[in-house]
Order: sequence, then C-alpha cells, then structure tokens
Amino acid sequence: MEPVIINRGDSPLVLGLPHTGSHVPEDIFSKLNDEGRLLRDTDWHIDKLYDGLIDGATTVRATFHRYVIDANRDPSGQSLYPGQTTTGLVPLTTFDNMPIWREGEEPDEAEISRRAEHFHAPYHRALEAELERVKAIHGYAVLYDCHSIRSVIPWLFDGILPDFNIGTDEGRTCDPLIEEAAYSATKATGRTHVLNGRFRGGWTTRHYGRPDKGFHAVQMELAQSSHLASEVPPFDLDGEKADRLRRQLADILTGIMRAAADAAGRANRH
Repeated sequence: MEPVIINRGDSPLVLGLPHTGSHVPEDIFSKLNDEGRLLRDTDWHIDKLYDGLIDGATTVRATFHRYVIDANRDPSGQSLYPGQTTTGLVPLTTFDNMPIWREGEEPDEAEISRRAEHFHAPYHRALEAELERVKAIHGYAVLYDCHSIRSVIPWLFDGILPDFNIGTDEGRTCDPLIEEAAYSATKATGRTHVLNGRFRGGWTTRHYGRPDKGFHAVQMELAQSSHLASEVPPFDLDGEKADRLRRQLADILTGIMRAAADAAGRANRH
C-alpha cells in the first residue's frame, strides 16, 4: 500500500490527514501486543467527516497508522510539548501510557530511521508539494490539519477535552484574520471550544505555517465524543452526530477560506 493518497483540488485549501490511516505492515503488526493491535489512538472516521465539505479542497492522507510512525511528529524526535506527557515519533505506549509493543520488540533507532524514510518522508513530500502547487496558482495556501482524540485521557490532559481545539501555535502559523475566523466560526457552533489550549498545533502546523511566505496553517483537534457512538472499540461513527458536525465544520472551513482571501487581498494592497 502506498504511504499517502492525494486527491487534488483547485482551491488554496489543503486538508492534511496524518492519523486516519489504519494500515500496519505485517512485519510491524506482528510486533504489536494485544493492546497495540487495537489501534486505539486512530483518528477514527476523520476522513469521512471532512469528505466533500468544501469545493476544490485538496486532501493529503497518510494510509499508515501512527503506531508505524507518527506523521505529525518532528522527524528529529524532538518533543512537541517539552515538559508535558506525550507520545514520540514512533509511540511506545498508547495515550493512556499502556505499552503497545511485545516485550523486546520495541523499534530501535535503525528501525525508526527506516520507517521515517519509507512512511514519514513520503507523506511530507506530498504535503509540501501540494501546498506549493496551490500557492503557485493562488498566491497563498491554507493547510488545515485534521485531527481527533478521545475526550478523556488523564495521562495527557485534565478533565474533558473541548469539542473543538484550534491550534495556531499562539498565532504564529497563520494570519490573524484566519485565526479569528476559525475561532469565531467555532464559537458560533455553541459547542465547547478553545484556541491554543492543550493542543496548539503539532509539528505539521508549526513546520508549514509561514504566513509571511503565504503559507497559513491551522490544526483542528476534535474530541471524538463529538462524532463517535463510543470512544471504545469498535469506535463506530454516530451518523446523527456526524451529520451535525459536518455542517459545522463546513461553516468553519468556509469562514477560514474567506478570511484567507481577505488576508491575501490585504497583503497585495501593501
């Protein structure tokens, strides 16, 4: 299986989908323990939630599971959140700090480097190429990085996660107009929401978000309670919840893209 699937559109919007993949090559799957084989920390059904929400969007989706290698981590292995608990480039545990590898089967540095070459790098080459492509057409590009996570994970955060978690690395990864549009549209849903809370943007958002160069990036982390029937196996999608959420996500994306056009127009005037 190819590590990345690309569906090209003609708008400035690129949707990044680094964690919806569930493919684990057999040689790696055989080293996972029973907990690891549940693939518990998948961004379940996120590709379905965003499918067809806004005309012209490009999607770049990793097919491999984050337990193979996490496409939203710094390939150097540096932590996204120094001083806070988190999982690494190749996770050793679930988000509940439960081991996922059979004893003695944890990947070593050579194996991590191999996975980075065969999975992480192709995903980011594709993502970068699509951002460059749409920027060449429009003069700017917007990366909206699509994520989800269980709403209660004490090892990572206290209490219940808001439904919408917007990340712009404290405003560094996009124009202020885009950040304000994302926040305003999210607030208008009436759901719980936060800007730059526990999830303020992963490596992808921070790496590609260069508003001074015309590349804008926003991460959206959805609490899985907003669209799953249950946050335990089999992690089924709740159709009614999903339909409501899709309408709200379409409004959020529309607001972001209007703001991006306004920001580009303002930049051109100057």
